[in-house]
Amino acid sequence: MNHEATYWITLANLPKWGPKKTIGLIIRFYHEQRLDIEEFFHLTESKWRDLFTLNDQDIEDLNTAKSELPNNAFLAESLLNEGYELIPVISPEYPKTLKENMKNSAPVALYLKGNKQILQERSVAIVGSRNASDIALQFTDNIARLASQEYRVVVSGFAKGVDKQALDSAIKYKGQSIIVLPQGIMTFHSGFKKYYKQIVDGDVLVLSTFHPKAPWKVELAMARNPIIYGLADEIFVAESGEKGGTWSGVIDGLRKNRRIYVRKPAEDEKNANHILIQKGAIPVDMNGQAAEPMELPKEQGQVITADEPIADYGSKVLDLLKNGEYQAKEIIHRLNLAVEEARLREFLIKHPDVQITKKKPLTFSLKQQELF
Repeated sequence: MNHEATYWITLANLPKWGPKKTIGLIIRFYHEQRLDIEEFFHLTESKWRDLFTLNDQDIEDLNTAKSELPNNAFLAESLLNEGYELIPVISPEYPKTLKENMKNSAPVALYLKGNKQILQERSVAIVGSRNASDIALQFTDNIARLASQEYRVVVSGFAKGVDKQALDSAIKYKGQSIIVLPQGIMTFHSGFKKYYKQIVDGDVLVLSTFHPKAPWKVELAMARNPIIYGLADEIFVAESGEKGGTWSGVIDGLRKNRRIYVRKPAEDEKNANHILIQKGAIPVDMNGQAAEPMELPKEQGQVITADEPIADYGSKVLDLLKNGEYQAKEIIHRLNLAVEEARLREFLIKHPDVQITKKKPLTFSLKQQELF
């Protein structure tokens, strides 16, 4: 892996290329052409052009990246010698949850230090405002405690407020946690000192998707948020404003049909939790249990009547299941359906493209194919 790490660092940092374009290239050279990453980089320009239909700008970008191979070789050696690890997207150690949730937008490479087995465990992300209220922090503590008791990993982003509370609570309750960094992993010096014992004990994993030496930046903090959501099987929102990282992350998650739980706020609270619930998030009480849903605004659309054939809205149900796991009652709430739970459950159980992911309570998702 030492030698391959050089090439993965290079590919992950292709100039002006986003994850989707890079993942598309990886699928073509690794899956279709059966080439490993070193073989790909040693192809001629004509082979790059003919085998992968790359244009002149793509070729120039690859040559620019290739010129960084010597520097990245030193970086890879330093990275691995200092106890960090690199997991490429094609590795069996790459977290399945992240790949399923982000699909072709999944990070090309993960840089980490700590117990990487944590990546394969069931996980919960707890997110919220940096300047969170006391009740939001108490909710965060409650969810972290319950997750730890159920041996689920707590995912957080190491910002002040809810993120930090989630991490500290997971540690307090002897649980496990993933810290998702808004910077390169080799720049997290103070954090490694502070959580040295938990990392050594296997209870904390530190993870970054950015260049190993990238400093903290606002744009990296925003780019980190989808990774937090992507690493989580379930997402709990303690508190959100009408803008900022939590708001944009939840809106993006709802757009992707993720199952997101939002703490139901009191009437006098000044936050955007109630708006997120109206937009399709699932309201929960202080212990993460389903609360009475808020009345949906009329502009959400016309309710489908119960006597209509389920085939009329079955496609909407399947679309919702593409990127998440849902119970029948959650599907009814999210899609604003007027159908009996038992009837919808029967439809889901019999559908060939639907799988049962949990029996108690009965939870469904869409069967998906692996990228690699």
